[in-house]
Amino acid sequence: MKNSRVVIVGAGFGGLQAAQCLADSGADVLLIDRNNYHTFIPLLYQVATGQLEPEYIAYPIRTILRRFSCLWNAKETRRHRIPKVQFLMAEVQQVDFSAQIIETDDCVISYDFLVLATGSQTRFLGVPGASEYAFSMRTLEEAIALRNHIFSCFEKAIQESDPSRRQQLLTFAIVGGGPTGVEMVGAFVEMLRGHLRQDYPTIDLGQVRLILVQSGDRLLADFPQKLGIYTYKRLRQLGVEVYLQTRVNQVTLGSVHLQNNQIIPTATVIWTAGLEANSPATSEEVALANKGKLIVHPTLQLLEQLHVYAIGDLAYLEKNGKPLAGIAPEALQQGVTVAQNIKRQLRGKLPKPFSYFNNGRLAIIGCYSGVGKIGAFAFTGFFAWLMWLGVHLVYVPGYRSRLLVLLTWLHTYLLRDRAVRLILSTKNVGIQNSQVLPKPKLDVFQKSR
Repeated sequence: MKNSRVVIVGAGFGGLQAAQCLADSGADVLLIDRNNYHTFIPLLYQVATGQLEPEYIAYPIRTILRRFSCLWNAKETRRHRIPKVQFLMAEVQQVDFSAQIIETDDCVISYDFLVLATGSQTRFLGVPGASEYAFSMRTLEEAIALRNHIFSCFEKAIQESDPSRRQQLLTFAIVGGGPTGVEMVGAFVEMLRGHLRQDYPTIDLGQVRLILVQSGDRLLADFPQKLGIYTYKRLRQLGVEVYLQTRVNQVTLGSVHLQNNQIIPTATVIWTAGLEANSPATSEEVALANKGKLIVHPTLQLLEQLHVYAIGDLAYLEKNGKPLAGIAPEALQQGVTVAQNIKRQLRGKLPKPFSYFNNGRLAIIGCYSGVGKIGAFAFTGFFAWLMWLGVHLVYVPGYRSRLLVLLTWLHTYLLRDRAVRLILSTKNVGIQNSQVLPKPKLDVFQKSR
């Protein structure tokens, strides 16, 4: 009898968790992602600011799935490996619900159950020039490109004789006062207070302007108000220019335009102001909510397709009348719930609703300070900073990566130095094959012998 086929699209927190939990389901499980590595997104900003090597927060998916990928069949005369969870590096082009197939850039794959966990992408809110000239930070490639640009600005500033142009190169604007924007600007402050001045002795680092622009009336809007106020005061103490209740009207190659008609000359605009669902194309229309998210049942099934699930940043689900925040702990818990529900459906039972347990929220400000809320307790300062480091260190995949991240943090915070200051070329090298071949209907659920 043919096993049921479960296809998971996206190897983020939720998709990877679902794949691991389905390893013992008895179904053939296939995990698809455009990259062959899992990115620990919460630490992308540390790659962008030269604190961590990119490889430290990117872990091979096949290595993660290694202990779930096969078992040994001792009943056969010749022992062979039977895959339990397989991985395919591919880009999903379209999902056909009626035919229950997925079309990738190279092949067509059939499924019985589908889990969509394709995450989110930067939302530029229709601001002219933002998508063309602002730096987003959702992928490892974008973080590396931003790091290259930041250090290139310092290199160019050394050679610039025009004071206005030099100031433009040394002005960095971060749009968005959520956790990513706050953590990014805090990391900038730490970088400037370290040994950077020794690398660029001819630059007066006092000329560097760090500007944080927030459209709301406070920072960290998803945190308690007093934590947002503390963050605002702390950043101001660190020399950051914070603009509240200020929207960006336009981004150009050399400036950012604010709604109060102020124009700030800058060579660097970092966009952390919003996200939207990164949904794959589908053969049929699906119910959408704000930010392009897919509306799901409490069981995380699509409204129109009960054999299709959506999790993480892709799914719209409310708790106590408010939409879930789309953070990593939610995606991890949803991955577990989806796996359990698919197992129930395989046994002929009905799936159960998803119930999110809030473990709390943490955000790091930089310079040994942070904020956090666990249960009814809100706290700030060094303890929140230390707890943030500890929690994120635990969740970094792989013992080697955790050790390297820990050693790098010790080097950074004890010696106030950042070792990753390379400007690496990202130009594509090699021969591009322009030949277009027909897409085969590939049976990727093959048993390797």
